[in-house]
Amino acid sequence: MVGRRPEEKKRIRERKMSILIKNGQVIDPATQKDEISDVLIENGVITRVEKGIRVKDAQVIDAKGCYVMPGIIDMHVHLRDPGQTYKEDIESGSKAAAKGGVTTLVAMPNTKPVIDSPDRVNYVTIKADRFSPINVLQAGAITVGQKGEELADIEGMVKAGIPAISEDGKSVMNALLYKEAMEIAAEKNIPVLAHCEDKNLVNGGCMNEDANSREWHLPGITNSVENTIVARDIVLAAETGAHLHLCHCSTKESVDMVREARKAGVSISAEVCPHHFTLCSDDIVKGDTNYKMNPPLRTKEDLEALRQGLKDDVFDVISTDHAPHALTEKQESFKKAPFGIVGLETSVALTITELVDTEIITPMQMAEKMSYNPAKNPAPGQERFSCTRHGRRCGYHRSGSRVCDRSEGVCFQGQKHSVRRQESQRKSYGYRMRRQDCIRS
Repeated sequence: MVGRRPEEKKRIRERKMSILIKNGQVIDPATQKDEISDVLIENGVITRVEKGIRVKDAQVIDAKGCYVMPGIIDMHVHLRDPGQTYKEDIESGSKAAAKGGVTTLVAMPNTKPVIDSPDRVNYVTIKADRFSPINVLQAGAITVGQKGEELADIEGMVKAGIPAISEDGKSVMNALLYKEAMEIAAEKNIPVLAHCEDKNLVNGGCMNEDANSREWHLPGITNSVENTIVARDIVLAAETGAHLHLCHCSTKESVDMVREARKAGVSISAEVCPHHFTLCSDDIVKGDTNYKMNPPLRTKEDLEALRQGLKDDVFDVISTDHAPHALTEKQESFKKAPFGIVGLETSVALTITELVDTEIITPMQMAEKMSYNPAKNPAPGQERFSCTRHGRRCGYHRSGSRVCDRSEGVCFQGQKHSVRRQESQRKSYGYRMRRQDCIRS
């Protein structure tokens, strides 16, 4: 262990221990297991998942009243590293993710400088391996500097380990250039993570265009800003054969377009963020820029359509679009403040509160949308966002395997009473959440 950080030495020691998690509600989308059960971890490997396990000399965790499920895989995170580390960096962002139960995240490339080359991908990979307690995967930009004029070195970045390409923060408005990138993505079998925003229709908007924006005399962002690019990207995905993943869907029309695209055989997945299935524009406190994000909070009708889309599995992923900013930046006026809010530590709590407890989705659907489906993106049998740290794939996602080579996972309490567990507890939205190395992801 020479040269290792103390935190890494501690993790290695802990992985050599036997851990027995008892009495938890085990949620396993791979086998559709949903029952009270025990989980035994030996030398960092899950060896048994069954009732009534008895072993000697194991650390016992009583998970009664908790969900024991695969670690969260967040496909949409802004770590702001390199270039804007006064907002967030790889270490702080990944530690926040771990507190929220996230064991793997995909970092967006709209940093300063943009992640548009193999060397910049390697910067993130090396730093994450040194400082992150979780798996950090770096997406590559579609165009050089995200300027929309010239394709980035996508093939070189794939060799450097990117799991996807994205121009997140904007759309590639040159459809021909974007189509060429999709063709490369299809050839390399990586998904395209699409931020759908027609910049020509934005027109300075800073919130949803509705009665509230008119009352407050703020420029609005219409649903068409998102919908036009959603439609274009679906058409191009169908033509190129690329797998299209739609980021942060926010409009009622997107539900219908994704549903119809899937029926037509387009390779497509789509995500909704917790803030979009929790809040609508009527919830905005006038002048409070914590409610400013892109896409904006839409109408109540849009919110209900998104919830129905999650219930019906039209939307197969829940991601955060975690986008931190400095306090001074968010203290600007609603027009001037940057878009974006944090979400890594609250996504599970919000999903339980707003979707599971209200019986919009089941606990199994939650595990599917927050872990299993992201792991198998871009398509079933082609795992992309599963555990790849140190060059290893997690056995949970290996065909025919029932045992992980990494025991990454989480316990979440599904009731509002508190449970004492680890010093990493953090209260959020009425729930206490802990990251535990306790089950497969």
